[in-house]
Amino acid sequence: MLPSGVTYAERFNGISGSAIRAIFKVLTKPGIISFAGGNPSNDALPNEVCAELSREALLSDGKRILQYGATEGYPPFLESLLAYLRQNYRFPVEKENVLPLSGSTQGIDLLCKAFTNPGDTVLVESPTFLGNMQTLRIYQQHLVPVESDEQGVLLGALENTVKQTHPKLLYIIPTFQNPTGRTLASERREPIARMAEKYGFLAVEDDPYRDLRYAGAFLPPIKEYDHSDHVVYMGSFSKIISPGMRLGYMVANADIIAKCAIGKQSSDLHTSNLTQAMVDLYLRRGLLAPHIAEILPGYRDKLNAMLSELETFPEGTRYTRPEGGLFIFVAMPEGFNAGDVFKDAVERGVAYVPGTSFYPEGGHENTLRLNFSNSTLAQIHTGMGILRELFTSKLS
Repeated sequence: MLPSGVTYAERFNGISGSAIRAIFKVLTKPGIISFAGGNPSNDALPNEVCAELSREALLSDGKRILQYGATEGYPPFLESLLAYLRQNYRFPVEKENVLPLSGSTQGIDLLCKAFTNPGDTVLVESPTFLGNMQTLRIYQQHLVPVESDEQGVLLGALENTVKQTHPKLLYIIPTFQNPTGRTLASERREPIARMAEKYGFLAVEDDPYRDLRYAGAFLPPIKEYDHSDHVVYMGSFSKIISPGMRLGYMVANADIIAKCAIGKQSSDLHTSNLTQAMVDLYLRRGLLAPHIAEILPGYRDKLNAMLSELETFPEGTRYTRPEGGLFIFVAMPEGFNAGDVFKDAVERGVAYVPGTSFYPEGGHENTLRLNFSNSTLAQIHTGMGILRELFTSKLS
C-alpha cells in the first residue's frame, strides 16, 4: 500500500509487469523443468573466456574503463563494432550511425523518449515480444496489431493499417521472431522499407536472434533496403555471447542516434565500459564466429527434439517449425486454456509461458510459448512428456 497522498503516474495504469518475470517467481521449485524463459544455454556462456578478457581489458586500459565513459560508447568497442557490422551487413554505417545500448531492449525505450507522445500509434506484430510491448505501454502508446501468417507480417494488412492509423513506429522482429520463431519472408522485407519511406514512419527492426540459424539461408535485414533512413536496426550480443552483459546496439540516421544519446544520458549515462571492453576484445580476437559455430549444433538438436515431441501431442495441436532462434509457438485445439493449465503444469514440474500475454489484443488463450535452448535433451523429453499427458487429460 502506498503512503497516504502518494499516487502512481497515470502511465502505469494497467501495467502489471512482465508475465515472464512473474513466472520466474514460481521456478524456485527444486527440479522444475523450465521452457518459460528465453535464456541461452548455460553451456553456451563463455565464462572462462570472459574472465580472461575482463582481466586483460582492466590491465591494459583499466583507468579509462573504470572512469565515466562517453554516452556514445567506449572508443575501442565502437571501432570493433563498426568492423563487425561492415563485415556482416551490407548497409552503410559510420561511427555517427551507431549507439551502444544496455541490451537492445533499451533501444525501444530511447526511441519512445525521442519520437512518441502519449496516444501515438505504434504497429506491432500479433503476437510479439511482451517485454517491449510493456515498454510501449508505459509510454502510453496505442498498440495496433498487424495480421501475420507463417511468413510474417502480411503486407496488405500492414499497408491498410498504416493508412488507417498513421503510426509513429512499426516494431518488428524479422528473424526467428519472439514468441513464434517465424521468419519474415525475403520478398516482404524490401516493401516494408519502402512503405516506411512512403508513409513517413520509423520501422524499428529488432534482430537479436539472426545468428542463431540452424537451417536455411541468411536473409538480408530490412535495414539493407533502407535508402531514406526510415529503418532503425537493433542488434544484440545477448543471445550470442551473454545476456547478463547487457550489450546491444542501434544503427540509425545520425540525427536519430544523437537524439537517442541525449535520452540515454538520463537512463544510464552510458553502457558499462567493462562490458564494451570485453566484447571489443571478443570481436578483435575473432572469437565470435567460432563460438557461434560451436553452439549451433547443440541448439539444433534441442529444437529438433522438441519438435519431435510435439508430433505426439493431441490431434489438432499446431506449432511453428523455426529454422533458428530460441522458441516454438504452440496452438492447442480451441477450448484449451494454457493459462488455466499452467498451475497444474508447474505442480508436475514443468513451466511454459501462456501465449495470450504476447498478443496486444489479448485472447488466444489456447496458445503457449516454449523455449528449448536452456534445457538438456533429457529435460526436453521428460518435460514434453509431462505436458503431453497433462494436455491430453485436459482435452478429454
